[in-house]
Amino acid sequence: MNTQQSIKNQTHVSITLSNHLLNKSYNSNVVFSPLSIHVVLNLIASGSKGQTLDHLLSFLKAKNMDELNALSSQLVSMIMIDGSPAVKSGGPRLSFANGVWVEQTVSLKPSFKQVVETVHKAACNHVNFQTRAAEVVEEVNLWAEKQTNGLIQDILPAGAVDNSTRLIFANAIYFKGSWSEKFDPLKTKDFDFHLLDGSKVLVPFMTSKKKQFLRKYEDFKVLGLPYENGNDKRRFTMYIFLPDAKDGISSLIQKVGSLSDFLERHIPRRKGEVGKFLIPKFKISFGFEASETLKELGLLLPFSNTQGLSEMSYVDEKLYVSSIQHKSFVEVNEEGTEAAAVTGAVIMLQSAEITYAKVDFVADHPFLFVIKEDTSGAVLFMGQIVDPTIN
Repeated sequence: MNTQQSIKNQTHVSITLSNHLLNKSYNSNVVFSPLSIHVVLNLIASGSKGQTLDHLLSFLKAKNMDELNALSSQLVSMIMIDGSPAVKSGGPRLSFANGVWVEQTVSLKPSFKQVVETVHKAACNHVNFQTRAAEVVEEVNLWAEKQTNGLIQDILPAGAVDNSTRLIFANAIYFKGSWSEKFDPLKTKDFDFHLLDGSKVLVPFMTSKKKQFLRKYEDFKVLGLPYENGNDKRRFTMYIFLPDAKDGISSLIQKVGSLSDFLERHIPRRKGEVGKFLIPKFKISFGFEASETLKELGLLLPFSNTQGLSEMSYVDEKLYVSSIQHKSFVEVNEEGTEAAAVTGAVIMLQSAEITYAKVDFVADHPFLFVIKEDTSGAVLFMGQIVDPTIN
């Protein structure tokens, strides 16, 4: 299977996660990186066998590990490479890093170690979970903070690691992109943003008279805000999905979840004139225990005490995933977008129709957003804004 199809499958998983998470967090600002969660699940699958491996492959919409590893290799080497001026590409600044922390008394199996180091380009750190678990937590949290330019702190909560921990997997994504057409800060003005309970808050809105990538459907609109491109083929864009109804976000979430290729079907590919055009500035953080969400979606075996994770290391005892933590951040302003996410897994022993007429796009009520790389289709971040005044 080619990379394009693998990414379509990954996007299908992203939408499944998003639909479940947004429905649970109906009245909250949400941002998360489905790509980051996917990478950590891929690492876990690499050390799995039997029913646990089959369960993970089925959840990740992959036929085998070769397919998953090929996708991860492409992500690391081509799609998620840094494109900032510092590396003379001129595109968004990107950091995509994987880390593994292994109990010093544990030896990884050669096949798993090879996948960790060559496919995921993850640094293996040998640590002492037996007597220095708290220090390891601090080390992992500092790593995550460094990889995300200080945006994500304390990915591992107190008590997540103890002397029964054998491995920790972590993925960190950092993105900073400038709009291809920046907004003029002098034109930013306060307007009302309508909340789901019928009340209003005053929010700074950005505006522009320039043509925009915009499509209108029966009961929602989609706006594409491209980022400055680099010298390669990658094209990064933020898409805003805005329901027509002030309280229409719930039905829009259901619509997004109804089709695995919803995002690709609703991409505005042509610029058009806009009438009234208002986009709120916002800055939000969101964290959740991804393992609980995954269990609710039916992914159970990696979190149970089976022999399913026996391909990771030479240990007699049974390993299982005790938790997967995820934190994300996004800020949107006149210059562009800064976003970051970290996913950490702890492995323990058991004890529509197009219109080109002038269209208004006034995002003054709850909406969905997606940051994706258009050439490959890879989804970096997804979320919803229900109140831009809440960080």
